Amino acid sequence: MKLTILGCYAATPRTITNPTSQVLEIKNQMFLIDCGEGTQVQLRKHKIKFSRINHIFISHLHGDHFYGLVGLISTFMLLNRVNDLHVYGPKGIKELILMQLKASGSYTGYNLYFHELESTESEIIFEDEKVIVKTIPLKHRIYTNGYLFKEKNSNRKLNIEAVEKYNIETCYYQKIKAGGTITLEDGTIIPNHLLSFDPEPEKSYAFCSDTVYNETILPIIKNVDALYHESTFLESEAHLADKTMHTTAKQAAIIAKKANVKTLIMGHYSTRYGNIDFFKEEAQTIFNNVILADDGKEFEF
Repeated sequence: MKLTILGCYAATPRTITNPTSQVLEIKNQMFLIDCGEGTQVQLRKHKIKFSRINHIFISHLHGDHFYGLVGLISTFMLLNRVNDLHVYGPKGIKELILMQLKASGSYTGYNLYFHELESTESEIIFEDEKVIVKTIPLKHRIYTNGYLFKEKNSNRKLNIEAVEKYNIETCYYQKIKAGGTITLEDGTIIPNHLLSFDPEPEKSYAFCSDTVYNETILPIIKNVDALYHESTFLESEAHLADKTMHTTAKQAAIIAKKANVKTLIMGHYSTRYGNIDFFKEEAQTIFNNVILADDGKEFEF
């Protein structure tokens, strides 16, 4: 599981920082999460193939989280994209994007699907044989969702020495990987645990931005491998966090600790601060395993 941060700063883009956007690679699939201004420039800068992005998840309709979307959709057209593109986001996102395309006389030569969200309860919005994606209802000034990405059960790993020892033909390998037992010609039953190893544990990633401190998300994000949680302010500006419905670094750490996550990734920093190391220092007074997101950083789990 690999996470690439394209942008992780709040409010407005600057020459040295970008608004929220990130790419998650999980089970050989690539998901774009939020699409602030400059996203497609960052995609090019970090050599991420546009054609691999088939699903885009928008948390909410504040500009620093989706103003780059119509540009990216248009660029896909200029690149002669043929793959379907699915956009998941709050109700209203379809009207906003189609209005811009219509007014500019633009079009897509590929199928563009919008999956508009309205529920205030967590729901499954994407699922295939490898990955499942659920919403994480957040509390912000407008309707907002985070997203939980989770691997589905993997096949078991073949024990090559064991299958060769029992002279098992290759046509049965898939059955073994799926957990099946094997019956030899003499009637001997070989249990699966002698022929295979346990699969790698399913990995999970939770994206939570933007939100006020909100413990109702704890059951949804419990025990995830990595949690990206907004930390717009330091505790010294907690009054601003309350006013704007954002979170402090300390509050993000409390959420991480209570949810028993393995790693906390902090981001969505207010540009009022000259040094983001202060966010890590504050969070580590509560939760130890903290890493700082920054534009261009990559994390593997």
